[in-house]
Amino acid sequence: MKLYQLLSFSFLIATLTSCTFTENITINDNGSGKFSVDMDGSPIMEMAGDQIAGQMGENKKDIDTTFTFKQVFEEKKDSIAKLSPETQKELKKLENFVVSTKLSSEKKQFLMNMGTDFKNVNELQDILQTLGTLQKLEGGSNPMGSGFGDNGSKLSYTYDGKKFTRKAVVDMQKKAAKAKDTTADMSKMMFASSSYIVKYHFPKKIKKVSNPSALFSDDRKSIIIQYSFTDYMENPDKLNFDVEFEK
Repeated sequence: MKLYQLLSFSFLIATLTSCTFTENITINDNGSGKFSVDMDGSPIMEMAGDQIAGQMGENKKDIDTTFTFKQVFEEKKDSIAKLSPETQKELKKLENFVVSTKLSSEKKQFLMNMGTDFKNVNELQDILQTLGTLQKLEGGSNPMGSGFGDNGSKLSYTYDGKKFTRKAVVDMQKKAAKAKDTTADMSKMMFASSSYIVKYHFPKKIKKVSNPSALFSDDRKSIIIQYSFTDYMENPDKLNFDVEFEK
């Protein structure tokens, strides 16, 4: 199976059942770090693991593979060449993402991780929304299923050693258009029982977090906050928060 087909099929699985999406950020002393999104779609493997393995064309063998978006784009270079310069520029932001997929009908497991390094969190502006650009690779077919990442907001991160901010600004025009979308109700049903978790690790001890639901690690350098995936898609500004650090 080609990389793009595997990527598309994996995201399709992720949109068909209750999943856990985890946004991970680790920031080092110098401001560099790692960003990744994990998806756990194992519940659907519990229900239909053998059928899914058969559709993957792998004779029910386990899949454990790692590749980069750059490899995917090489497969689709002819299609990319036909896209606008703006879209090609957006896709280039994803080139260094490494994608790891583990699928096992026997272990009832489906896990996917997409991650990249960054020199500064400013490099991550709208990175999740950029994933929606993938839909333009295949004649409008969106491998992200029901628009993962495309929640009608502009997401930014800032960190200056004293404070970290995660801020999504909702585009009201997009939100209004989405409300009229006939597929919106279907999306709500698919993601109703899914969760979106943010898991961040910092180089300094945390003094306070503006979200009272935040859970701290023992060393107070990490936080975990869990949201409903419905909030992520429909009310992305609910996921906004500030983190202040000890001096």
